[in-house]
Amino acid sequence: MNTHWTMNEQNASSDTPLDPAEALALLEFFAEAGVSELVQDTPVDNYSLPETVKAAAQPGAAPGEPPATGGRLLPPRQSQSQPAISTPAAIPLEGLQEAETAREIAANCASLEELREALERFDLCALKQTAKNLVFSDGNPKARLMLVGEAPGRDEDIQGKPFVGRSGQLLDRMLGAIGYSRENAYIANVLPWRPPGNRNPTDGELAMCRPFIERHIELVNPDVIAFLGGVSAKQMLGTTTGIMRLRGKWAVYSIAGREVPALPLLHPAYLLRQPAQKQLAWRDLLKLREKLSSLPEA
Repeated sequence: MNTHWTMNEQNASSDTPLDPAEALALLEFFAEAGVSELVQDTPVDNYSLPETVKAAAQPGAAPGEPPATGGRLLPPRQSQSQPAISTPAAIPLEGLQEAETAREIAANCASLEELREALERFDLCALKQTAKNLVFSDGNPKARLMLVGEAPGRDEDIQGKPFVGRSGQLLDRMLGAIGYSRENAYIANVLPWRPPGNRNPTDGELAMCRPFIERHIELVNPDVIAFLGGVSAKQMLGTTTGIMRLRGKWAVYSIAGREVPALPLLHPAYLLRQPAQKQLAWRDLLKLREKLSSLPEA
C-alpha cells in the first residue's frame, strides 16, 4: 500500500518557502516515513487532461517527460478543546520520602551544572545503581525550544547523551524538517538513568526524579516545550490521558508562574515501531513549527 503525502501539507501552517536545507530535511523525513507518492492538494480531473499529459503518468513514460498531476482534498481540521494546564502528579507512598529529599536538593541548584552534580551525588534512586552513565542533556541550553523525553535507552546509557540511537537519529530528522537541530534546541529526559532492560519506570522512580526535571526546565526557561512520548507528557502535565489523545494538542506548562506552551508528541521510538503514525507526527511538527515561528524576537 502506497503512502501519500500532499505537497502543500508541509506548508499548511506557513507561507514561507523552504530553503534548500529545509527541503532536503523534509524529503529525508518523508523517506523515513515511507512516503512513496507526492500529490497536490487541489483535485485534478485526469480525464480532461490532454493525452500527452496522461501518457506521462504511465509507468513507461520516457525520462524527462512531466508527470501528470493528481490530488486529494485534505480532511477538515478538527476543533481543539481548551489547552490543559499542568498539575502536580500525585506522589506514591513508595517514593514519597525520596521525592521530598529530591525536591529539597533540586530547589537549591542555581545552575545546570549544579543540577548535574546533584544528580551525580543522588543515590536514593535504584536506577542509578544499574545504569552505566547519567544521561543529563544535549543541545543548546539557551534555546527557546526544549524537548523532554522519557528515559535513556541502551545507546544513551552507554554514551551518556539523550537520543543518540535509532530514535535519536529519527528525532534529528524530525527537527531538521522544521528547521531545527541540537544547535538551537535543548533535549533532556524525565528520567536521567536507564531502567534495566528498557522496562517502564515505576511510579516511585518517576516521583523521585520529577523534582530534578522540573528544576531542569526552570533553569533552561524555554519558550516552548515538546513532551516526547506518553510517560513524559502524562508525568509533566499531571494527567492520565493517553498519548494518542494528548498528541498534537497544545497544553500549558507553568514555570515559576510563567505559562509556557507545551505540545505532546509521539515518541520517535514509537514511530519506528509504528511507521504509519509518522503522518500524525508530521502534522504535529507543523504545529510546533508554527508556534515557534510566531514567537516574538528574543
